[in-house]
Amino acid sequence: MRIDVLTLFPEMFTGVFGSSILKKAAEKESVSYHLTNFRDFSANKHKTVDGYPYGGGAGMVLKPQPIFDAVSHVRKESVESRVILLCPQGERFNQRKAEELAKEDHLIFICGHYEGYDERIREQIVTDEISIGDFVLTGGELAAMVIIDSVVRLLPGVLGNEHSALEDSFSTGLLEHPHYTRPADFRGMKVPDILLSGNHSKIEEWRLNESLKRTKDRRPDLYEKYINAQKEKNRTE
Repeated sequence: MRIDVLTLFPEMFTGVFGSSILKKAAEKESVSYHLTNFRDFSANKHKTVDGYPYGGGAGMVLKPQPIFDAVSHVRKESVESRVILLCPQGERFNQRKAEELAKEDHLIFICGHYEGYDERIREQIVTDEISIGDFVLTGGELAAMVIIDSVVRLLPGVLGNEHSALEDSFSTGLLEHPHYTRPADFRGMKVPDILLSGNHSKIEEWRLNESLKRTKDRRPDLYEKYINAQKEKNRTE
């Protein structure tokens, strides 16, 4: 996968792309990261990328020209690209969207600043508008990092255990079950006996029940959705 990030602050990504799983993914050549400062594409002699909004109002708006030209430049590497605009108005990001994006060969992220984007950017070059939550950030960079991290860890060969991503919270529709490791008895707090039994079918049953209980307690909305999906599945089988 190739990931291009269009940003006014490419230095923000250096530590993120050069650390942990994202770094290992690049070393394995599962992904390549490319940072582009779209100010470099401004046709204005002062290299400005924003302007006052028509009709008045507070704040500045990103101009279309630098972003259009920057996207055209990075798209030369791949005609089939998903162009993702980070904005509070976008679709709420979730695990299903991460899994969808992980199947793509080329992702382009546009990180905005200021009051917003010229609407023609949305209308003409963007394929996806994504928000990571109902709050406002100073720019799209942190949101892009969150999404990229979530997507890259799903690429084949990136995680040490291929089953890890499949068992993540939200991947199954439920929150993940509790985990334990050595020692079996830590300051009087003991690991559940079933996990030490070696009975794998009973362990899987315990984990499912724990996931159901945790989801019901912490995310009743997900629990209800899961139960309804199971009922529908049973009706159609």
